[in-house]
Amino acid sequence: MTESPRWRKSSYSGQEADCIELAHTLDSLRDSKNPDGPRLRVNIDALLGAIKDGQILA
Repeated sequence: MTESPRWRKSSYSGQEADCIELAHTLDSLRDSKNPDGPRLRVNIDALLGAIKDGQILA
């Protein structure tokens, strides 16, 4: 039996609705406005590395 992931929003998001949530397994992201919608599978270490290196800009 597969455990359902627990999700968390960034503490920086406050009460804003336009947020993403990260699964406790650190391998999936989802839109907080649509929790039953699609999920993006990610390699969190590679994603954070790309952000730190300036390869992904906000």
